[in-house]
Amino acid sequence: MGKQLDAHTFTRQDRARYREKVRSCLDVFALMLNDFAFDSDKPLTGLEVEISLVDDDANPAMCNADVLARVDDPMLQAELGRFNLEMNVAPRLLAGDGFDDYRRDISGRLARAERSASGIGAHLCLVGTLPTLREEHTGPEMLSGGARYHQLNQQIIRARGEDLSIDIRGMERLSTMTDSIVLEAACTALQFHLQVSPDAFAATWNAAQAIAGVQCALGANSPYLFGRELWAETRIALFEQATDTRPAELKAQGVRPRVWFGERWITSIFDLFEENVRYFPPLLPILDDEDPKQVLADGGVPKLGELRLHNGTVYRWNRPVYDIMNGRPHLRVENRVLPAGPTVADMVANAAFFYGVVRQLCEQDRPVWTQMTFSSAEENFHTAARYGIESRLLWPALGEVPATELVLDHLLPLAYQGLDEFGVDAAVRDRLHPRHPRHARHARHPRHARLIKGSGHITRLIKGSGHIVAEHRARSP
Repeated sequence: MGKQLDAHTFTRQDRARYREKVRSCLDVFALMLNDFAFDSDKPLTGLEVEISLVDDDANPAMCNADVLARVDDPMLQAELGRFNLEMNVAPRLLAGDGFDDYRRDISGRLARAERSASGIGAHLCLVGTLPTLREEHTGPEMLSGGARYHQLNQQIIRARGEDLSIDIRGMERLSTMTDSIVLEAACTALQFHLQVSPDAFAATWNAAQAIAGVQCALGANSPYLFGRELWAETRIALFEQATDTRPAELKAQGVRPRVWFGERWITSIFDLFEENVRYFPPLLPILDDEDPKQVLADGGVPKLGELRLHNGTVYRWNRPVYDIMNGRPHLRVENRVLPAGPTVADMVANAAFFYGVVRQLCEQDRPVWTQMTFSSAEENFHTAARYGIESRLLWPALGEVPATELVLDHLLPLAYQGLDEFGVDAAVRDRLHPRHPRHARHARHPRHARLIKGSGHITRLIKGSGHIVAEHRARSP
């Protein structure tokens, strides 16, 4: 979905031809997986950070186009709502001081963007759902300019055939209707990319799915929406409902949602692309001139434009990605579980936890996904979204345990080993996760679990008077 789209009116013929072209791309992708040389010699990682814009009173600032006009940074672009930006961080290796390099890069870009935004009375805010957002901020006129998001909005509402229903029940209840997908713009995420070989993709994706609940428990920072306290990570429920193309009758029939955890462990990346084609009708049937079968026959690298565009309209929490860089195709797992923020230190530490744990889980003789049901992984994910750091999660051989105990006693040691396998400098590793695993059993209180992120920084978002109050504490004792 990163590509810009021209204004277009779709016909029935467009949809029929697009479906045929997507299936042709899928056939070519299957051939490539069998005997094509994918780039995986030195697997890269990448980050994306979605950002909210607020004014001096911390209310949404509808000025992303103005901020972008002032910022000289090609890595920044508009996101769905006029109060959103997205920052793409250049891919890199983790070995050595890769995480410190990420931290410096992200901090520098955010600082430059903040200086530009402050010149027009706006500021950058990193949080999964903006607490000061109100219903009056979510009409169709709040969509960012250009055809891309307007077309997506039009097609989702058309597919549903009625207004979108939002019903989230947490500490309080939010029940509302909306005639656009702008509420999705309230969800700002931190996304990790991990390049993998075709042979390693299934294990990597399965591992990422297995720890999605753990990630959510550690990173939850978004309890408030429209002045109500809902889930610890309200963004999960909101995103699932704000882009739901299914009316009640299709939900009752078991039709899959477009924001989807999935339904099974996989044996190949092809499983995911094939499910996307089989289960989901096209939203944006835009045709590419490429004949992928001919390109492959001529020894070229097919772009598979229709398949990639279709894949971008199925919002898996761990999404498969096919891409081309420097003329070579590669595969990535895109991890979309975490909210943005609250600090750069938190985001980089959460990245280290994800990359380290996933790598080590993939190398176990008896992988965790062979010992737990897929439904248990999904249950963990939604439990963590509801209760955050206070969650109790299911884990093989442990049963139901506090998320803090699972992380400190079992997963942090794996993260350390995984980061060592990536070649991360020990000093960088220890600074990101300062509590060494051998001391973990002495620190099971939820407070200590919060301190394993970043350099011991704690950020709280407090509901009240339409303002965000962020409390930053210095390095933990």
